[in-house]
Amino acid sequence: MKLLFDFFPLVLFFVAFKIYDIYVATGVAVVASLVQVLWLYFSGRRVEAMHWITLAAIVFLGGATIIIHDDFFIRWKPTVVYWVFSLILFGTHFIGERTAAERLMGSKMELPERIWKLMNLSFAAFTLFMGFLNLYVAFYYGADLDPEVQREHWVNFKVFGTLIITFLFMFGVMLAVSKHVRITENEGN
Repeated sequence: MKLLFDFFPLVLFFVAFKIYDIYVATGVAVVASLVQVLWLYFSGRRVEAMHWITLAAIVFLGGATIIIHDDFFIRWKPTVVYWVFSLILFGTHFIGERTAAERLMGSKMELPERIWKLMNLSFAAFTLFMGFLNLYVAFYYGADLDPEVQREHWVNFKVFGTLIITFLFMFGVMLAVSKHVRITENEGN
């Protein structure tokens, strides 16, 4: 259920894009992201750093897209979010006692410190790569096509391509670390 909730703004963005255009879809994504974070906050649930970073990026870049009426800004949004995450992941590799990966998943499983560091670095490299991949698809892939067709390719990639690539990457990481994992039992769950 949490996974569906996290994808709520993306799904609404995609539907609005298919029915209307990139500008209406961007507005829908901004409102959906605001509603998502406000609902989490006021319902007493934890608003994760991912939600705050994504909200800031969508409000700033989505707002610029709507105000200036240029989809350049919204196309940059996934890259900005990926690169912020990449910086955080790389930063925690060198600063602090635990990596971001261990902070996120350490209560669910135990891994040797070396494996946590490798997994954290792989996440950092992946998000860096995904940021570049988004830029390529957003601005260069199909550059010789009609702008509406190119935009359609980018939206489809943003919604489906990134999900598929991310799930494949996560599956690969989990396979690679599975022989080192010890599941921990959370008390009270």
